[in-house]
Amino acid sequence: MLELKNSPHVSGLKQTVRAVKREEAKRVFIARDADPMMFENLRVLCQAQGVPVEDGHTMRELGLVSGIAVGAAAIALIGE
Repeated sequence: MLELKNSPHVSGLKQTVRAVKREEAKRVFIARDADPMMFENLRVLCQAQGVPVEDGHTMRELGLVSGIAVGAAAIALIGE
């Protein structure tokens, strides 16, 4: 989680998908309590692009490290 807080990232499904499509995403985090059907396409896209996916955190945890007041269903580490 510390890696997320201290690294450039985008949060939310749309921003995460956009980062993966632009080949900016280095790693994607999907909340374990998010609706799995919403993320099926993102997982396939990440696999095709060779982007590792982790799903061990909750939406609340991902929202907190993103600095937003609500939960985040997905986050992508970008840059570097």
